[in-house]
Amino acid sequence: MNGIGCEVVLAGVAKRYGSVTAVKPLDLAIPGGTLTTLLGPSGCGKTTLLRMIAGLEQASEGRILIGGQDVTRLSAGERNVSMVFQSYALFPHMSVVENVAYGLVSGGMTRRAAAIRAEEALATVGLAGFGDRMPSQLSGGQQQRVAVARALVLEPAVLLFDEPLSNLDTRLRRTMRDEIRSLQQRLGLTVVYVTHDQTEAMAVSDMIVVMRNAEIAQFGTPEELYRRPKSVFVATFMGEANAVKARIVETMGDRAVVDLAGVTLTAANPGLPPGSADLIIRPEAISVTAPGETPFAAEVRTSTYMGSHVEYVLTTALGDLYCLSPADGGQRMTGEAVSLRIAEEGTVLVRP
Repeated sequence: MNGIGCEVVLAGVAKRYGSVTAVKPLDLAIPGGTLTTLLGPSGCGKTTLLRMIAGLEQASEGRILIGGQDVTRLSAGERNVSMVFQSYALFPHMSVVENVAYGLVSGGMTRRAAAIRAEEALATVGLAGFGDRMPSQLSGGQQQRVAVARALVLEPAVLLFDEPLSNLDTRLRRTMRDEIRSLQQRLGLTVVYVTHDQTEAMAVSDMIVVMRNAEIAQFGTPEELYRRPKSVFVATFMGEANAVKARIVETMGDRAVVDLAGVTLTAANPGLPPGSADLIIRPEAISVTAPGETPFAAEVRTSTYMGSHVEYVLTTALGDLYCLSPADGGQRMTGEAVSLRIAEEGTVLVRP
């Protein structure tokens, strides 16, 4: 496939609509052959950034390079990129194979040659033999695969996904995200993927760009963003997290002794000096024990049985804390007095 593994480089790229800044000037290098996700809440600029890479929006400033070629002023059709839209955008009056072949035929290929290529692309996404069907005869997941096949058949340097799973039910979303990831790895494609769902992003991505207020909040691997967030926003966007006020008493390399309402513990420290900080505590780092076993006294505010685990909201001197406990340890009930143990693994300090 032409252009497999092309790096995408954004240098000082920004987008403005009159006085409104949709994307602030930013620099980003997306490694070739990886699946990189643009993640963030609605209005953060992630879809605008994707559309600038696709050529559907022109950058107000900066440069966009794909495989070393400056494509900033090229049209969408000249960039050798393909995009899978949230709505799939299939032509209802065309058969599946005609939908997939459409871009090739529009580009001048004969219908016969295009149909052969289209059937090969359908086989790649597990839809061999579906070419004669109409879109209305397919499930949502099958329509999504057709949209992917239509993008793949053009042999793009970069494949772009804009919220591709948002129209699917929960179970099918899980299946399709695994299929997209498997396809990307098998073909060695460079993929840029937009979602607001952190679970989806964690499942498919090599790298994640967390965006907020039209700029990059943090860029890294899923593990880096979850275990070493640089802000409360990133920590809480990358999964459940408790953010509490703490005081760094002493630093020890990449660890620090912190004071929490008169109780000390050790937490991961990205280099903050002694003084005030926010401590991120993941729910799984909190263990619920009998009252008096630890200095952290608490009361069960809510207790929700979830099958494999119990979800608690606990009232403490630090504020309400959310935690998860294995269901086989028994369930504490609302109003019950307990104490807490906070593990070092699952805690990290960030700037206030």
